[in-house]
Amino acid sequence: MEQDSSTEEMKTLAECLNKMVLKGYTEDFKAGERGLLSLHKEKLYDISEINVVNFYRFEGPSDPADNSILYIIETNDGTKGTLVDGYGPYSDPLVDNLIKQVEEINKVNKNSLTHDTAAHG
Repeated sequence: MEQDSSTEEMKTLAECLNKMVLKGYTEDFKAGERGLLSLHKEKLYDISEINVVNFYRFEGPSDPADNSILYIIETNDGTKGTLVDGYGPYSDPLVDNLIKQVEEINKVNKNSLTHDTAAHG
């Protein structure tokens, strides 16, 4: 997962959300204790079914409460959408926990591929 902060036309959260919708990221997600909830499909995704493909941070000009982060998410069944959260002291602990777990799973999977390739290649 890499942060993309160089995109000039996406200076605000609203602009970025609109651009993501045009790219097909139309689902709204919400973090929960048991995984990621798709609000339109009303489906709960397990941590292992989630891939965070990108994220964007937005900083308010004067108020730290305006800080937000937009996660761009794809699930194993092809559902594409977004998850919005505050960051820093205003972040949602459920979102923080979910993102950390997804990153750990991705690290384990990448290490497994590296070890398998090294053993067979």
